[in-house]
Amino acid sequence: MSQQDGPATSSHMMKTTKRGRPFLKDTLDLFATLIVSLQLTSHKQFFRTFPHSFTTDEAAQNLASLKFSQSNRGPDPREPTRVVTTTTTTTFSMTRDMAKAMSQHFMDARLIENAADPTSNLFKDRGVYQLTPKGLHVLERFISKNGINSDHLQPVFASNPICVKLLHLERRSADDEIIVTQSVITALFRRFVGRLPNYPPAPNDKPMDAFQRYNERAKGIALHDVTERAQPLLGKGQQVHKYCFHAVAALEWLCDFTSVVGREEAAEMAAQFVRFGLITLVSDKRKNNDSAIIFTVRGSAPGGNSPVSQIGEFRCTAKAIYRITEEGQRLAHWNERLNSPNTSSVNLTERSSIDASVDGTSDSKKDAKIHRRISMAEKMNASYEHAEKKTARESNTDRLRYILEEPGLRSLFREFLRGNFCEENLSFWLDVQDFRKKFSTTSSAMAATGPTARPGSKNTPGQAAMERHHEALINTAFVIYNTYLAPSSQCELNIDHGLRNELVKYLEEVVTSMTGKAFHGRIEPEQANAFNATQLQTMIKLYERIQTHVFRLMATDSVPKFIKTPKFLAMRNWVEDFDPTENDIHMLTANPSSPPGLSNVAEEVGGAYITISQHASEREHRQQLAAAKDAASSS
Repeated sequence: MSQQDGPATSSHMMKTTKRGRPFLKDTLDLFATLIVSLQLTSHKQFFRTFPHSFTTDEAAQNLASLKFSQSNRGPDPREPTRVVTTTTTTTFSMTRDMAKAMSQHFMDARLIENAADPTSNLFKDRGVYQLTPKGLHVLERFISKNGINSDHLQPVFASNPICVKLLHLERRSADDEIIVTQSVITALFRRFVGRLPNYPPAPNDKPMDAFQRYNERAKGIALHDVTERAQPLLGKGQQVHKYCFHAVAALEWLCDFTSVVGREEAAEMAAQFVRFGLITLVSDKRKNNDSAIIFTVRGSAPGGNSPVSQIGEFRCTAKAIYRITEEGQRLAHWNERLNSPNTSSVNLTERSSIDASVDGTSDSKKDAKIHRRISMAEKMNASYEHAEKKTARESNTDRLRYILEEPGLRSLFREFLRGNFCEENLSFWLDVQDFRKKFSTTSSAMAATGPTARPGSKNTPGQAAMERHHEALINTAFVIYNTYLAPSSQCELNIDHGLRNELVKYLEEVVTSMTGKAFHGRIEPEQANAFNATQLQTMIKLYERIQTHVFRLMATDSVPKFIKTPKFLAMRNWVEDFDPTENDIHMLTANPSSPPGLSNVAEEVGGAYITISQHASEREHRQQLAAAKDAASSS
C-alpha cells in the first residue's frame, strides 16, 4: 500500500496482474527505493563473508515502512522570478509476509540473488542477498532519473558486474502483459542469440573472473553442438546439430538481460521463438516419470511458406535442448557477418548511446514504427559532418555532443584531456549537467522508524525531505564553485574574466546581504546555508553560461586534436566495422523514453528499446584500454 504526504493524503493498493505480481514499473521502483534505503554492508553466512549485501530481516524491516520523497523545483505561476519547491512523500507499508512476497518478486525478476547460493530461486528467512547485474542496471537508472544522492552505493557499482545493456519490452497498460508483435520478437531474438554464435571459449590455465564470465554471457545465449547417435534399425545415421542450447539456460538468460520478470514470462517468449520458427526442439531425454512444464502460446499465422505457425510450445525441463533454425540464423544475420571480409576477429561488446533502441523488422506497418537513426560510425566520421554542415566549428560541436553522450568515447576523451592538463573542463561540464538535473528533481529514500507527523505540520516527512534535498543542492553548488571557480582552487577553470567577475559580484551581494560578512573568494558552510531556491537558480544560470563557454572551448580547441589521435582513430575503425545501427534496423515506438506500459496512445502497438549502463560502459572501456596496453607491452 502507498500513500502521499501533502495537503491531501490519499492511499491505494498496488496494482497486480492476473498472475498476482505487481506491475513491472511498481516492482522496479519499489526495488530501487528499498536498495537506496539500505546500508549494503558485509554479512557472514556458512563461514563466508559477502560484501555489499543485506539480510531478509533488513529488507523486511525497511519495506514495512519505506518513505520515498521527491522535490521538484520550478517557477512560481504567480511570480515567475521566484522558484517554488513541491515535495511529495510516498510511504510504502506492508506486513513481514508481504515484504517477503515482494522480495520474492525481486528474485523472480533477477534483481537480487541469494549470496550463498545464486542458483536458488527462493527468498528465505535468515538469508543473505546481493544485487544482480540486472538489479544494478535498474538501480543506476532510478538514481539518475530521480536525482538521488548515491554516494553510499558507489562501492557497489565499482566492484560488481553491471548489465551493460538491458532490453525493455513494452507492456499493455491495462494488464502489464508484454505486447507481442513480430517486430518485438525479432528484436528480442536478435538480442538473445547475439551478433555472432556465442560458443564459450576453450578453458585455459587462467580461470575467468566474475566480470569476464558475465561479459561472455552478455554476448548471447551460450551454444554447443549436439551429436545424435546413429540408429541403424531406423535407417538413421549419425547427425550433428549445431547452435544448440539448454531450455533452462534460455530462461535464465532472458531473465538476466531483458525486462521479463520471471521464468513463466521467459518461457512464453521462448515459446514465441518456436511459433515464429526461430528455434526448434532437438531432444528431451527426461525419464517417463519426470514431470514437464510446457508453455504454449497461440497467435495468427499468415499461411503459405511462412515459418510462423499458430501454436508454439516450449518445454521447461532440465533435459530439453533446442537449436537455432535456419530461419533464426537468417533473422540474426549470422551468415552475412560470418562471410563478411570486414568481420573483426576480436569479439568486442556493442556500445550504443543512452536509451538507444534495438533492431526489429516486420512486414506489418502496425507492428512498429521504424526510424532511421544516424549511426555511430557516421557521427564519428568527419566526412559525415562536412556533408551535413557547412563549417568545421559546427561539425566539431556535433562531434563533441556525441562524445559527451557516448560513455566509451567520453572516457577516451577524458584520458586525452588529462594528458593535455585540461581535464577540469570536462569534469566541470559533467558536474554542472548533473547539478542542473538534480535541481529540477531531487529524491531520497529511507526507512521510517519513528511516528509519522500529521500532514501540514512543520515536521512532516515531506518538509524534512525538502530541507534535506535543499541542503544537498546547496552543498553541490558550492562544491562546484570551490573546486572549479574559486581563486587558486584545486581545478581552477580558465574562463572569461568578465564572466568570472559577474559570478563573484553576485556571490558578494548575496553573502553580504544575508550573513553580514564579507565574501573572500570561497564559500564557507555557514554562508552556503543562507541560500534559497531562487538564489540557487540564479547560480545555475551563471554556471550554465560558464558551461557554454567551456563547451565551446573544448569543441574548438580539444576536439580537433582528439579526433586525430591513434586511439580515437582505432575506435572509429572498430565502430565502422561493428556499427550497431548499420547492420540492424532500430525499432522505436512513438515515445521510446517512456517506461513500458505508460504510453498515452489509444492503440498500444508494442515496442522494444535498450538502455545502457554508464557505469558498466565506462568500466568496459577502461578494461579494453588496459588490455590493449598490456598486449602492446608484452609484444
